[in-house]
Amino acid sequence: MYQSLKEHLDDFCLYVFPFDDECLKILKELNLPNIVVVSLQEFEDEELLKIKNTRSPMEYCWTCSSNSTWYTLKKYNLESITYIDADLYFYSSPEPIFNELGNDSILITEHRFSRDKDKAALAGKYCVQFMTFKNNPDGWRALDWWRTACLNWCYAKYEDNKFGDQKYLDDWMTRFSGVHELQHLGGGVAIWNINNYNISMESGSLQVIEKSSAKKFPLIFYHFHSVKLFRLGNRIIGESTQPIIHNVQKLIYNSYTRGLTQAFDVVKTVRPDFSLGLSPNLIYYRKKLGKFLPTKIKSFFKKVIT
Repeated sequence: MYQSLKEHLDDFCLYVFPFDDECLKILKELNLPNIVVVSLQEFEDEELLKIKNTRSPMEYCWTCSSNSTWYTLKKYNLESITYIDADLYFYSSPEPIFNELGNDSILITEHRFSRDKDKAALAGKYCVQFMTFKNNPDGWRALDWWRTACLNWCYAKYEDNKFGDQKYLDDWMTRFSGVHELQHLGGGVAIWNINNYNISMESGSLQVIEKSSAKKFPLIFYHFHSVKLFRLGNRIIGESTQPIIHNVQKLIYNSYTRGLTQAFDVVKTVRPDFSLGLSPNLIYYRKKLGKFLPTKIKSFFKKVIT
């Protein structure tokens, strides 16, 4: 994600909150430009530490989405801040998203579920993946409310119209002033809505075409939810655990695979034996992915792995 941002933005600062000591050490040693590393020791306050052991690691990470955003905007006194999930990958500049926000103060992005994958009733209309808050009364009103709500309740279950940190956003268009719902279809393409679109490469730029309207937009970022990683020779392979068509694999996922390989190469400059997050069981992945991959790719896997 960081490398893809560098490719498409000249000026940015990425505040990274590592949730384990090894990740913290690696980021400190790499000392990458445009990154500020914030340790848990700096970030966690009494309220977070009080509830930390009452939630699973995933639930605690969800709790920290709002809290880390709140902490960063407050400590560094920024004009605005954008929370982004670590499994996003940028294919063009996010500037059109910020331009669309205009004079509003808060930006939220819809899941835009395709009809066959609609989980809005459970997971919420909006996705905590790319959210902007300006340092003004409207921005703080929403961010304060979200942070407090997540501290009080943030679990991986549906209860009283709540789910994790995400379903809280369902009524923000009416609950708060200055909220903008992203209209640019190139922001927030993912496995849960990819069936709404056709994807094409035109003059070196990936274009998203909405099937229902034929509207065309450049792809800004793709959310790589439910991707499994494993090593294949000197490459890192990232494959969806859900069915995707060959064109999406070729145009979108293969770019992510190349980005992952480059990221692992950077980490290996300080940790030559680094392999966290990679599965050693390639036979298992061949069987699991075999249901979803096109014939040519399945043949390639068979030749390499066996």
